[in-house]
Amino acid sequence: MRYIILFEDAPDADPGLRIKNMPAHLDFLESAAPQLLSAGPLRDGDGQPAGGLWIVEAESLAEVEDLIRRDPLFATGLRKSWAVHAWTRVFDHGQRLPLA
Repeated sequence: MRYIILFEDAPDADPGLRIKNMPAHLDFLESAAPQLLSAGPLRDGDGQPAGGLWIVEAESLAEVEDLIRRDPLFATGLRKSWAVHAWTRVFDHGQRLPLA
């Protein structure tokens, strides 16, 4: 099953946390590539970092939560919260997809 994870950054977190932990975070994303289909930062209306988004293929919600907790950014306090949503693609690259 596919999941979308939306991360919200803590507004009062030290901005240096992102810079300091980015190499380990990117290494983690590469190591999670079999499950982690896509990932990237989100920005607010002023262009400031606001969180992130992942698209994950996993067997269960527990597997997704384990992946989140293994991310080096998890323990830094940078993330205020996250939300996990099951997701079904119905349109991709300009084409309708069969409904499963």
